[in-house]
Amino acid sequence: MGRSHSWGDERLSLLSAVGTALTDREVMRHALDQAVSELGGLAGLVHWSCGPAGSRTLRLVLASGLPLSALGGWEEICQDEAPLAPARAVRDGRFVWLPASSGEAAGVGENGRTASGRLPAATTVASVPLTGPDGPVGALSVLTGPREPTPEQAAFLEAVGRWAERRLSRSVAGVGDCDEQPWWQQRPGGSVVQQSLDAVKAGSWEWGIHTGEMRWDRAGLRLLGLPGDYERRIESWLDLIHPEDMPRVMAATEKSLRERSGYEAEYRVRRPDGTTGWVQSRAHLELDENGEPVRMLGKVWDTTESRMARESVGQALRYMSDAFFAVNRDWRITFLNVEAERLVGSAGEVLGRPLWEGPAGTVPELEDRCRRAAADGRPAGFDIRWPTDDRWYHIRLVPVPDGLTAYLTDVTERRTQAARRAEAERVGAEQAARISELGNALAEAVTTEDVVQVMAAHVLPPFDASGLLMLCLEGGRLNVVGSVGYPRAFLSRVDGVPAFGGYRLLNEVLGSRRPRFISSTEEYEQLFPDLSGNPALARKNAWAVLPLIASGNAIGTCTVSFDEPRYLSPDERTLLTALSGMVAQALARARLYDTEHARAQALQRGLLPRVLPSPAALTPAVRYLPASSGTDIGGDWYDVIPLSAERVALVIGDVMGHGLAEAATMGRLRTAVHTLANLELPPEEVLAHLNEVVSDLGDDSFATCLYAVYDPITGYCSLARAGHPPPLIVRPDGSVECLEPTPDPPLGAGEPPFSTVDLRLPDGSLLVMYTDGLVESAARDIDTGIAECTQVLTSEYGRLLTCPPPRPRTSDRRAAGRHGGTDHDRLDRLCDLLVGAMLPTKRLTTDDTALLIARLHGLASGNTAGWPLPEDPVAAGLARAHVREQLEAWGLDELVVTTELLASELVANVVRHARGPTRLRLIRGRSLICEVSDASATTPRIRRAAETDEGGRGLQLVSALSQRWGTRYTAEGKCIWTEQPIAWTGAAP
Repeated sequence: MGRSHSWGDERLSLLSAVGTALTDREVMRHALDQAVSELGGLAGLVHWSCGPAGSRTLRLVLASGLPLSALGGWEEICQDEAPLAPARAVRDGRFVWLPASSGEAAGVGENGRTASGRLPAATTVASVPLTGPDGPVGALSVLTGPREPTPEQAAFLEAVGRWAERRLSRSVAGVGDCDEQPWWQQRPGGSVVQQSLDAVKAGSWEWGIHTGEMRWDRAGLRLLGLPGDYERRIESWLDLIHPEDMPRVMAATEKSLRERSGYEAEYRVRRPDGTTGWVQSRAHLELDENGEPVRMLGKVWDTTESRMARESVGQALRYMSDAFFAVNRDWRITFLNVEAERLVGSAGEVLGRPLWEGPAGTVPELEDRCRRAAADGRPAGFDIRWPTDDRWYHIRLVPVPDGLTAYLTDVTERRTQAARRAEAERVGAEQAARISELGNALAEAVTTEDVVQVMAAHVLPPFDASGLLMLCLEGGRLNVVGSVGYPRAFLSRVDGVPAFGGYRLLNEVLGSRRPRFISSTEEYEQLFPDLSGNPALARKNAWAVLPLIASGNAIGTCTVSFDEPRYLSPDERTLLTALSGMVAQALARARLYDTEHARAQALQRGLLPRVLPSPAALTPAVRYLPASSGTDIGGDWYDVIPLSAERVALVIGDVMGHGLAEAATMGRLRTAVHTLANLELPPEEVLAHLNEVVSDLGDDSFATCLYAVYDPITGYCSLARAGHPPPLIVRPDGSVECLEPTPDPPLGAGEPPFSTVDLRLPDGSLLVMYTDGLVESAARDIDTGIAECTQVLTSEYGRLLTCPPPRPRTSDRRAAGRHGGTDHDRLDRLCDLLVGAMLPTKRLTTDDTALLIARLHGLASGNTAGWPLPEDPVAAGLARAHVREQLEAWGLDELVVTTELLASELVANVVRHARGPTRLRLIRGRSLICEVSDASATTPRIRRAAETDEGGRGLQLVSALSQRWGTRYTAEGKCIWTEQPIAWTGAAP
């Protein structure tokens, strides 16, 4: 404790020793430093009641230990806020220690900020009052930690406060003669500011509005040339003002008092020594508690040199080439040079008037931008079009303390050149983009029609053209290959004209290989009077006729035409000429493709069946769709092959790959299938033979195939698959069944044997066979495609089309025909439904597609009859008796004689050349079928019998009497069959 007291005495003695050598502010700062050190605090503060009379505000006039940014909430404190330590110390007149950041002490000042600013939460404040003649007028405070100051520390702080009171009382007494502004009326750091003011010849002044008293500091007295004993009245100042400037100074003063705003004026003063100079004064008002002005505090500084400099600069500004003007804070024009007078108006008319009353007020957004630049305090620049001369200027706005200046540079020529460059760049970019766009589109064009559509879409719209006519050179004539916007009558006139005679405009363009551009009908008729009727017929009034040159050869012409007269600029003509070369190359490729594709399609059409047969056992419907993308034909095929005994073979296949070779392979396989089917081979053997055919074509040849045989008598369908998608079976109740999805390997990739599936299908069932192009694509696997097909078939509309129609109750051939036609129409619609759902028209496909749908018709049991025959010559007689009896029962009396003879010959052939058991069967369908089977595998052959031969004429007789006949192998041997047409009479069977 003793040590602390000793240090405090030392600190007080130190203050007394240095006090006479330093300024008041520096001494007070030392005192604060000693107080902060003694209390172990963060910072020291001095607050003073610096406001007008009656003010209850304490203002921070000195700070030590912390930056001002950390003391923002302590700059002004209302004395009524007693919870704050400085305010309470002034109110109570004694030492106070309070927390700075507690709820009690962390008050909010008049400015709304938290009193504790950014101080630590545990900060406390120790304050002592500073007393003047009339009581406490300020406070000295130390910001310290959470521990309360000791009594010795509190006593030291009070001693420092008393010392400060004595020093401040001397300072107040010394202000009177020199009118120096008291240091406590300056912000912290004010001494430095004052030194700066002295350096720039600036002084301070104070005017008591009610008393009329006006005081100047020493710097102000020196600036105005006043003696120290001048009369401190407002009149002394007014006597110094130059008479010419008096009205302006008084107007600024009255405005400040009236609006309670700041005061500012620049004027000339006439010093007592006879010299004259320019000064500028700026001040602010202090108001009483009623808001009335009581005092004006301000600064004044010498502007003589700057004024002279401004006048020199003003001369330079006045005659410079760029327009320049200045406005004050009220936006009144204060200066404008000669060039600005040309834009704004003569100086005599516009000086002192608001800027916006003249032409500037009509410039869009100029006022808003000027006000924004003045508010932001930052220069701004932009281009404007001035209304008086309709030229472009770049205006640069520069905020200055007393207003705003503006520089206007004429940039019309620069903008014009820039616009021309931009337009040229834009045109070049557009041309490059059009060429690139057209090139990309032509690269995707495959056919001649595609090229015409690309031209119509990418060339006509950019040029606002309405017509396009493309002619190709073929056989010495120009043939129309595509057109847009031309009437048929005109196309008929130009189609097929001689290439080098008969139509002079086209002949000249094709012969010279140079384009012709015709701007109007008058020009057209003047150049080609022999073609004067063509413009009216074509309904066009301007033309660009371009030669089409590909690989150095003229292949035709392209005409772009317009509904109205049109002059094409050089750039447009150059662009059209360049585009015509690209079009010519694309058209040459497309013509080659069209030729080759037409040949390939003709070949494919020749290889596929033109018309499918319609046997009694089923009603077929088929669709074939070539790939919508790509240029090659595919190898998909299908067929319906009638067999013996009303049986039918259905086949569908796909040669892997695309092209003429694959199409030729498809034709070979289809021919092979027909041959093998006519041999009545079972499905697995047919595929085995086809596998040999494909294997012989090479290791890179593969094909898939689905072969099915339907027997309407038994209702069985035998199927064999080689790598082909499974068929879908739609039963009469609408249910859909898919066969086992795993097939045998494709033809050319596997080895026999191939498996066979036997299915018993009810009458009216549908067999849906297809190639992989229907169900498989890059975006869909085959299982998903089959599932989607099933959904289509089981949909409401799909069920309507798949359900079997009612069978006719009569055997009338016309009724049967109508029934078949109705069912065929339904199956056609079903094909369209499947194709439309699985292959939308806008979706490109890379594979061709074949779809075969067959409605199966079983044969009723009453339409067949069979009998076993003995191995004896009497068998022929028994056969004739069975035939006569059965045909009479069926009402086929007209066929009895021929059928008896056929049956007798077939049975006799078996008895003589084969072995039993022997069996006779009759089948009544669309034709009458007579079958004789035996256990022998020997195939009968027709021989040419000599005149003396007793035998060898039986099969010749069979061939002559029957519509067709043949032999098929069975599991027990063979079967010889004949067919005879039935003449239907309409009687019930």
